[in-house]
Amino acid sequence: MKYIVLVVAISMGPGLIACNSQIKPTPSGVSTDSIQQVGGAFENADYMYRQMEESPNATDTSAGWWQTGQKLMITGTVYQSDTQTPAANVLLYYYHTNTEGRYEHKPAYTRSMAPNKLGQTHGYIRGWVRTDSSGRYTIYTVQPGVYPTRDEPAHIHMSIKEAANLKEYYIDDFVFDDDSLLNAAKRQKMENRGGSGVLRLIKRDALAIGERDIYLGLNIPDYPHPVIQSDASGPAIGEEVSSFLPFHAWGPDAGTRTCPVCKYGWYNGVLLFVGNQPNWPDIKKWLLFLETKSVADGKYLKVYLVYGNRQHYNAIERERELAAIGRNLGLRQIALTYVPSLSDAASEVNLLGIGENITNTIIVYKRRKVVGKLINADASEANQALLEDMLSRSRNDFFSLQ
Repeated sequence: MKYIVLVVAISMGPGLIACNSQIKPTPSGVSTDSIQQVGGAFENADYMYRQMEESPNATDTSAGWWQTGQKLMITGTVYQSDTQTPAANVLLYYYHTNTEGRYEHKPAYTRSMAPNKLGQTHGYIRGWVRTDSSGRYTIYTVQPGVYPTRDEPAHIHMSIKEAANLKEYYIDDFVFDDDSLLNAAKRQKMENRGGSGVLRLIKRDALAIGERDIYLGLNIPDYPHPVIQSDASGPAIGEEVSSFLPFHAWGPDAGTRTCPVCKYGWYNGVLLFVGNQPNWPDIKKWLLFLETKSVADGKYLKVYLVYGNRQHYNAIERERELAAIGRNLGLRQIALTYVPSLSDAASEVNLLGIGENITNTIIVYKRRKVVGKLINADASEANQALLEDMLSRSRNDFFSLQ
């Protein structure tokens, strides 16, 4: 039987006592010679199977839950490489340090892994979950501590074995957006394997909730079914929208340079990028549609036009042009912004990788993570419905929490 195993390594505290049975890395009937290597070198991959119970559920509670510290619920959906289809029956393995930033072995916990001859261990805070029919998973634990050396942000390591004929591979760790050690240099080095691992914690009473959707194969070398993208313009679904500083010509921040996702990135956002081939009649249709959506959704949706036509660029003229469009259309909520070009390094818009010579790139995000994209999309009713669906699907029981 084919199955999917996702391995999650988390720097956190004590967990539930599990049964002591193990599942072998290679299912019976599958030759090790037929297993394809993906994702590059993966040190100590076999650790993920030690003390593994036979029938994990979609929800697990780690031994860390009973430590004194910030209680966490980590939840999300695992998607297949088409970024749309939930991946059921995916096994997730996680481990992490305690609140002091140490991987401890505690023999009283049957999940606890004894150190090897080199002193290496995943400790006692570890466990497994299997995604349900909707691809959902949930882990209850405690927020991990930073290593005593303070050379890395607090983190939850992640890795995957998703099919019988594929080797396990690691994906980006869970990390915490408000961690002072998660600086710009660390963020820029992230590979976004499986999507961004940055957690922006929301609060429900005393419980902190971190959401992360996982996209199988995303940014994984040698993956046999690469993540499908209609165009190589902008970050992929599951990745972060990086910070950039456009000039605001119209809207609440007119006359300033304000990062859209830094200031207004908590709920939903839409970025409409237009480069060297503007189709103004169609752009105006999009703006009127998005203005209606933005007014209706209030603080839960922020919309930006980012105009980056390098041809005949003049900052004063560009600002006047966009301001006139804002006035003529009667826009109240949408921000009309501009950059010298979509490859401009000074504004850092170049970090987004937006195509300059296509009609448009529309990015839909939630808490700075891309949840939908439209490329070269006219403002037809069908495309407007697609965009509305992207927004509605991103909203769940946790959406309005702060």
